[in-house]
Amino acid sequence: GGQPRNVQPFSDEDASIETMSHCSGFSDPASFTEDGPEVDEEATQEDLEYKLKGFIDLTLDKSAKTRQAALESLKNAFSSKILYEFVMERRMTLTDSIERCIKKGKSDEQCAAAGLACLLCVQMGSGIESEEIFKTLGPVLKKIVCDGTASIQARQACATCLGVCCFIVTDDITELYSTMECLENIVTKAYQRDRDTNGVSSTHNTVLHISALLAWTLLLTICPMNEVKKKIEMHLHKLPSLLSCDDLNMRIAAGETLALLFELARETDADFFYEDMELLTEKLRALATDGNKHRAKVDKRKQRSVFRDVLRAVEERDFPTEMVKFGPERMYIDCWVKKQTYDTFKEILGSGMQYHLQSNDFLRNVFELGPPVMLDAATLKTMKISRFERHLYNSAAFKARTKARSKCRDKRADVGEFF
Repeated sequence: GGQPRNVQPFSDEDASIETMSHCSGFSDPASFTEDGPEVDEEATQEDLEYKLKGFIDLTLDKSAKTRQAALESLKNAFSSKILYEFVMERRMTLTDSIERCIKKGKSDEQCAAAGLACLLCVQMGSGIESEEIFKTLGPVLKKIVCDGTASIQARQACATCLGVCCFIVTDDITELYSTMECLENIVTKAYQRDRDTNGVSSTHNTVLHISALLAWTLLLTICPMNEVKKKIEMHLHKLPSLLSCDDLNMRIAAGETLALLFELARETDADFFYEDMELLTEKLRALATDGNKHRAKVDKRKQRSVFRDVLRAVEERDFPTEMVKFGPERMYIDCWVKKQTYDTFKEILGSGMQYHLQSNDFLRNVFELGPPVMLDAATLKTMKISRFERHLYNSAAFKARTKARSKCRDKRADVGEFF
């Protein structure tokens, strides 16, 4: 019954000083300094948990602004540090707070709560406890996604959350199919709009359709092969229509989904044949070489880059392998399924993705990285580099970057001085 406590929000500084002081070094050898003070990790952890308890209490505050700030602070903490034991002890309290904020909050608060639900499941990983969380939150998320009166931003955030949480926790095939059907109903509306108008135009619903499509595609990657075949037959001839959308992100989402569907189709049937292949490759080639002047240069560059890869996937069954570095480890992304999964979790975790790849058992299991690599003091010492070496490296990188940029600049844009 006392006055509400004024707890400072969990900021980027907290993440860098408190939560990352003893973990970010694993992702960058240069972050080890030669003469830094030792950190009392136990005291730091206690201080962090004290702050987080305060934020959890504030998710029940009467002020919507306070509740939203508390949710955002918890999101920052969960994305930048592994807090499994802390979360396990308070999972029901956190679930109740998230459920209340999604049900009763306004758009921004609902988005923050849905984002926190994703990170809660990432922290917990797959297991009975996570299934209990999803059983509570799943129906609430589905209701918001299908509610035409809810804000588009809230529906978009809940669609992403629904897909990600289902991907993490669901062993029940019935629940997986039910969630996919919910998302499919949203994606189908994008197809219907295409039939009603000649070409898909951008509307305020497009962001919702993109999130639903990406979440649905993520869940498709864990479906049994017989279900994958059904979905491919149902959607492969409809998806190309979305390539005509005015929205760049929708075109890219549709293109990457097409590449993934072709990859899965060829895995299930080596002799897979697509009837309208010539028309599809023509569309993809046009997007890969698009030079329309009414499009922004940055958008054209991004679109051409993506659709060159999509075209190669559809025509030549090829994928441009990417390498992700985190600490002493390397992970190769060598297929569209892996790329889709990596991009989804990178969007959720942001700058904490590298740390979670090193330390989060669930993510390491998803990407088949094995148990976390434990570095002893001797190994850490060999990873250290001096400040002078670091300075030389940064200086060389800066010069190389400047040269590369100067070559790309358009010399014709030079203008003389006017007096």
